[in-house]
Amino acid sequence: MHFPLLSLLPIAAGNLLPSTPQHIFSNPSSSSLKTPTSYESAIQARRILALTPLGTLSTVFPHSSSLEQRPSGLAGMPIGLMDYIADCESSGDPTILAISIATSFKNVAAGSNISLSLQWTPPYPPKERIRSWGDKEAVPYSAANLPRFSLLGYLEKIEEEEVEAKGLGKCFTEVHPDAKFWLPGNSIHHSEWVRLVVQGVYWIGGFGDRAYIGWIPVEEWRNVTQKEWEGIRLPGEKKGWKEWAVERLGQWEL
Repeated sequence: MHFPLLSLLPIAAGNLLPSTPQHIFSNPSSSSLKTPTSYESAIQARRILALTPLGTLSTVFPHSSSLEQRPSGLAGMPIGLMDYIADCESSGDPTILAISIATSFKNVAAGSNISLSLQWTPPYPPKERIRSWGDKEAVPYSAANLPRFSLLGYLEKIEEEEVEAKGLGKCFTEVHPDAKFWLPGNSIHHSEWVRLVVQGVYWIGGFGDRAYIGWIPVEEWRNVTQKEWEGIRLPGEKKGWKEWAVERLGQWEL
C-alpha cells in the first residue's frame, strides 16, 4: 500500500531566531579565546553534513493512525531513528531516500514535524586527551567537546526530472551503494526522493568557552560555499590532534 509523503507545516519562524552563544562549560586557561562566529560555525556544520552519511531523523507519533498496529499511549511521543542522508545540493538541504513503510516517513505523512541531528565523529583519536579517567574509557575522545547540530524543517518531494537534472540519484548511491536496492520503482518497498528543506539550524560547537552554541541563521547556512567548507579541517580528520587545541574557523591547531 502506498502512503504518500505530505509536506509539513512550516515551523514557526519566531522559534528559529538566532540567539547569543550559550556558555555551559568554562576552562579558566582559555578565557581569552575568541569564540567562533555563527558563520564560522555554519562552515563547520556544512563540512560535517558533507562528510557524515548517517543522521538521526526525529518525528512524533500522530494522535490517531490506521497506518500500523502500535502500543497505546504513543500519541505525541517523539522518536529518533537513524537514516541515510547525502549532501547532494549546494543549498545545504540534505537529500534523503524516503521509504514509505519506515516509521519516520509514516509519521511525516500523518503530519509530524521533522528534524535531522548530526554529530562529528573523528576518524582518529586525539594524541592528547582533555583528561584521563583511567585505562578503560567508553569513547576515545571527548564527545562533549566536539560539534553537533540539528536541522529543523520539512520534507519536500523531489520530482524525477529534477533528480535526473541534478544527478541526485548518482550522488546518493555513491555515498550509499546499498541504497540501489530501494530506489524509486523497486519491487520491495515504495520509495521517493525528498529533501529536508532547512528552516532552522541549532548548533553546539563543543565546550561553551571556546565554541559557538546557539542558532545559526538560515541565510548563513545557505550562503556557505563548497570552497569554504572544503578549505577547513575538523578535529580528528588528521592524526596527532589535541583535544584542548584552539579552533580557528575549523582549522584545529595541533
